[in-house]
Amino acid sequence: MDADPIVALTSSEFWEAFKYLNRDFFRKVEILNEFLGKVSGIVWGPYLLLPLLVLTGIYLTARLKLIQIFKLGFSLKMALGKHGHQSHGAGDVTHFQSLMTALAATIGTGNIVGVASAVSIGGPGALVWMWLIAFLGMATKYAEGLLAVKYRVKDAKGEMAGGPMYYIENGLGKNWKWLAVTFAVFGAIAAFGIGNMVQANSVAGNVVFLINPAETFSEEQVALAKWVTGILLAILTGLVVLGGIKSIARTTSVLVPFMAVFYMLGCLIILVMFAGDIPAAFGLIFSDAFTGTSATGGFVGAGVMMAIRMGVARGVFSNESGLGSAPIAAAAAKTNEPAEQASVSMTGTFLDSIVVCTLTGLTLVVTGVWTEGGDAAAHMTQHAFEKGLPGQWGGIIVGIGVVTFAYSTLLGWAYYGEKCIEYLFGLGPIFVYRIAWVLAVIVGARMKIEIVWNLADVLNGLMALPNLVALIGLSGVVVSETKLYFDKQKQLK
Repeated sequence: MDADPIVALTSSEFWEAFKYLNRDFFRKVEILNEFLGKVSGIVWGPYLLLPLLVLTGIYLTARLKLIQIFKLGFSLKMALGKHGHQSHGAGDVTHFQSLMTALAATIGTGNIVGVASAVSIGGPGALVWMWLIAFLGMATKYAEGLLAVKYRVKDAKGEMAGGPMYYIENGLGKNWKWLAVTFAVFGAIAAFGIGNMVQANSVAGNVVFLINPAETFSEEQVALAKWVTGILLAILTGLVVLGGIKSIARTTSVLVPFMAVFYMLGCLIILVMFAGDIPAAFGLIFSDAFTGTSATGGFVGAGVMMAIRMGVARGVFSNESGLGSAPIAAAAAKTNEPAEQASVSMTGTFLDSIVVCTLTGLTLVVTGVWTEGGDAAAHMTQHAFEKGLPGQWGGIIVGIGVVTFAYSTLLGWAYYGEKCIEYLFGLGPIFVYRIAWVLAVIVGARMKIEIVWNLADVLNGLMALPNLVALIGLSGVVVSETKLYFDKQKQLK
C-alpha cells in the first residue's frame, strides 16, 4: 500500500513548500499596500477628514457648551457608579456593560501600538494633537450616544439595533437612506480592518516577540508561529462572538477593567521611577507639537504636519470618536433617556485617550525609546516597559496588555460589524458573518503591519464621513434632548 502523501512529506519538503507560499503571499500584499498608502494619504490629508473631524468636534463642543468639562464628573458617576450597573428602561445591557463593550473596541492596540506609531513617526508632539482630538471627540461621542438611543429600533429577535445607519435614516429622513447604507457598508468592511486584522496582527507579533526575545527564529519559523497564534486566537474569539451581544458584554465587563488597571499600573510604576524626567517630557511634547522634531538617534525626524496627522489619525483610531462605531453599542443600553447614555458614552473617550493613551505616550518619552523610529513601533512600548521595570516584568505586562486589549477589541468590533450587516441584509447572514470574522483573525495574524495600518486608516476614514454629516445635520436634536434631560435633573434635586 502506498504511503499517505502527507505522512511521507519530509521536513525539508514541508519548509520549501511553506517558503514558496509565504513569498507568493507577500508579493501580492505589497502591491495592495502601495495602493492603500496613497488612498490613506488622501483620506487623512489636510483637505478632507482631518479638518472635518476637528470642525465637527469644535461645532458640537460649542453647541453643547463645553459639556465635556462641566458634565464630566456627572458622566463618570453615571458610568462607573451604582447607577451604571442597574436597568433604567428598555435595552439589552446595562450602562456599564454598554460602556465596557465600547471600551473593549477602543482600548486596544491603538493605546499601545497606535500611540507608539504616532510618536515614532510624528514625534512626541503628536500627543498634543491626540489630546486635542480626544477633547473635541468627547463632545462628538456624546452626540453619537444620544442619537443612537433616540433613533434605535427593535429587531426581529427583540434586541436593540442602533447606530449611525439608524439615526441617519430615521433622523435625517428616508431621502438620506443612501447615506445610511453607505455607512453600513463601510462599517461592515472596516470592522475587518480596525477591529479584526489590526488586533490579530499585533497579538501575533507580540507573541513571537515574547517567545523569541533573542530573535533566533528563522523567517519561516516566525511565519509559522504567527499562523499558529492566529488559529488559537480565532478559536478563542469564536467561543464568545457566536453567543452575540450578551455573551460579548459579559466577557468584556470582566476583561476590560482587569486589563486597563493592570496596564495602567505598569505605566504608573515606570513614571514614578522616571519622575524627574516628566517635566522635561511635557516640555518636549508641547514644543514639538508646534515646531516639529529634529532627527535624533534612530528617529527620522518629523514636521508639524506629520505630528498633526499622526496624532489625529492614531487618536481617532484609539478612541473612535466620530467613526460611528461606539453608538452601535450605546444603542443596546437599558435606558429610556438618550442623554443619560450619551453622558456614559462620553466617558469612553476620556478614559481611552486622556488617561490610557497619555500614560503610554509619557512612558515612551521618559524612557527615551521614542527615538527608535517607525519600523520599531510594534515593539516600542514593550521596550519602554523592559527599560523601566526590573527583570522581565516589563515585557510580560505589555505582552499580556496587547493580547487582552486586542482580544477585547475583536469582541467589540464583531458586534459592530454584524449590526451593520443586519441593517443591510437582516438577521439571515449574521452567522455566516461571524464565521468569516473568526477566519479573518487567522489572515490578519500573518499580514505585514504596514498594510494592516493602511487598510485600517482608509476604512476608518470612509466610515467616518457619513457619520459626521449626520452629526452636524442632527446637532439641533442633540442640543434640545440635552437641555430637556438636564433641566429634568435640576427639578429632581
